[in-house]
Parts: sequence; C-alpha cells; structure tokens
Amino acid sequence: MTGILSITFPIYGAITIGFLLVRFGWFSAQDMRVLGNYVLNVALPALLFNAVSRRNIAEVFDGPYMLAFAMAGLATVALAYLWFALTRTEAPRRAVAVMGTSCPNSGFIGYPVMLLIFPDIAGVILALNMLVENIVIIPVCLILMELSRGDQHGSLTRKIAAILWGVIKRPMVLGLLLGLVFSLLRIPMPEPVTRLFDMFAAAAAALSLLVIGGSLVGLPLRGNQWRAAQIAVGKLLLHPAMAAFAVMSIGALGFALSDDMRIALILSAAMPMFGIYAVLAQEQGHEGMASIAMLMATAGSFVTLSVLLALLT
Repeated sequence: MTGILSITFPIYGAITIGFLLVRFGWFSAQDMRVLGNYVLNVALPALLFNAVSRRNIAEVFDGPYMLAFAMAGLATVALAYLWFALTRTEAPRRAVAVMGTSCPNSGFIGYPVMLLIFPDIAGVILALNMLVENIVIIPVCLILMELSRGDQHGSLTRKIAAILWGVIKRPMVLGLLLGLVFSLLRIPMPEPVTRLFDMFAAAAAALSLLVIGGSLVGLPLRGNQWRAAQIAVGKLLLHPAMAAFAVMSIGALGFALSDDMRIALILSAAMPMFGIYAVLAQEQGHEGMASIAMLMATAGSFVTLSVLLALLT
C-alpha cells in the first residue's frame, strides 16, 4: 500500500495544490491557461522530440502496443456509442459522451504517472499513446461530433480533412513527427541542443498536474449529472477493461507485450479524460455535462488507479 501511495499521492497532491492555488486566488484561471499553453506548446513537444529522436526507430514503433491501444480506444468508442444510443441520448450529447469515455489525458496526467512507475520509458510510452490518440481515436471522436451537428453545408470529405489537418499541426504532434524523422534518419543531436530540450521538458510533469488542478476551479457544473456519471464510469472502468481485453486478444494472436508495456497500456487507458474535453464539448453546447464528468473522473481516478496499481504491480 505504501508503494502505491508513493506513486498516486504525489500525482494527486500536485493536482490538489493546483486547485488550491487558484481557489485561494494565488493564481488566476487565466494564469493556469497560460501555464497550460506552455506545457502543450513547449514542454510536451520538447519532451516528445527528445524521447523519440534519441532512440532507434525500432524502439519507438512498438506495433503490438499501438495495435492494442488503438483496439481499446475504438472498442470503447463503439460500446459507449451503443450505450448512449440505447439510452436515447441525442446525437450531440452522445458524441460528447463518447469522446469523454475514450480520450485519456496521456500528457498532463499519464506522463507524470509513467515517470514515477517507468522512468526509463515514460517518454516512449507518451509518444506511442500520442501517435494512436492523434491519428486514430481523437479524429474518430471529432468526426462523430461533426456528424452529430446535422450540418449539410460543405463536403464531409473536406470536413474530415480539416479535422485531420487540425490534429497534425498541433505542436505536440509536430514535435513527435520531427522526432520520428530524426530517429529514422539517425540524425545525431548536438549535446547543447539536447540539454536545451531537456530544460523545457523537465517542467512538463509538475506544471501539467498543477494546471489540471487549477483548471477544475470554476468549471461550469450545471449539466446532466447522471450522463456525466456514466461518462466518468466509462472512462475509468470501461476503457481500461477494453485495454486489458485488447492485451489478451493480441496475445492470443501471438503479439505478446512485455510486462511493463502491458501495465503501461492498461494504466494509460485508465487516465481521466484529456484537459480540453470541456472546451471541445462547448462547441456542442454540453460543456456543463463534460465539466462534471471531468471533475468526477479526475477525483475518482485516485481510487481506480490505486486499485489498478495494486492489481497489476
């Protein structure tokens, strides 16, 4: 139990500190947005570039891991969509709910957790997760949200292309892709440049947790609480369950994962939803429901992650 708390307590302690900093006015919500932009646009891109560029491309592309992570995400999307369709949730709210159950916070919460459990491969795990999330899971969810609008104006192909282009041009994705180029071409990085990127990347873990905590203050908490609870349960229980099933499925096909990567995959799926979830839900008019779900999932993940750590490690 002490070993598990040594992992979960620093994570949720930092989140709590971020919440208190904003709650008592030492930092403002705007300050947290600025810090969040720094993490998203500078620290995490630098971290991803460093983690990938300094490794052989064979170490970065872990096919079985990526396949299992994609299977888990898409299975969660399908089951969540079916559940919310059967419970007669209208299309826009259903699309928001599906995104909440299937898009984990790999950068702001997942990476700090992995850094404590698997310090040597935490950057690679983040890179693998980001590849699958940004190429497969997030675009699928954004397409569902676009289709739920019922807007007949404009070509669907162009809308999908715009979604994919919007994902690709994110700084985190660009940092990851640039790192892959350096890894593939085996371009050596000068030591001073590596140290520069290390300086930026070093701030990612602590700042990201403070931002998550601070962003929970002032969330619009007026919305469908019952649907929000279902989203939180889907994210914390259904998604990791699908990850465990995916691990067993690819194992049956002969694509075994190492113990560390198996644990990392299931834990990655068990993270609460990503930080911009409520912002994206706002476009559908359901930011209240999304905010409640994010608050529930972030708080509840302290328990679910602790249980998973006890079971898996």
